[in-house]
Amino acid sequence: MTASTFMELALAEAAAAAEAGEVPIGCVIVRDGVVIAKAGNRTLTDRDPTAHAELLAIREAAAKLGSERLVDCDLYVTLEPCTMCAGAISFARIRRLYFGAFDPKGGAVESGVRFYGQPTCHHAPEVYSAVGEREAATMLREFFKARR
Repeated sequence: MTASTFMELALAEAAAAAEAGEVPIGCVIVRDGVVIAKAGNRTLTDRDPTAHAELLAIREAAAKLGSERLVDCDLYVTLEPCTMCAGAISFARIRRLYFGAFDPKGGAVESGVRFYGQPTCHHAPEVYSAVGEREAATMLREFFKARR
């Protein structure tokens, strides 16, 4: 499978989140070409401000692998991670991060604080941005347009 195929799976998770009334962000974690965890945002459903797609997928992958370190894993997410999620990706030692749409207001990878470029960051994954960007951005735009 290719990066765009895995991002399509993340986009499907985002669409499911939108169906549930959540902000449409989806995430999949892949190890050795196999999806080991997937999630969409659930902050409203779980009444949990930390229930971002990335954190939910990281928790699932860590439980499945029996380790807090996800060193040979790649994470695909439809929106540039926020500071909280960028930190969790670093702590989990994710190998590669692929994200779709940029988030100039809340992103922390190539926008905002640029978490992985800080001297206090212990681990920075390889970052690949704009994978499935058009689809991810369109989904987010349409979601918020319908609510305004």
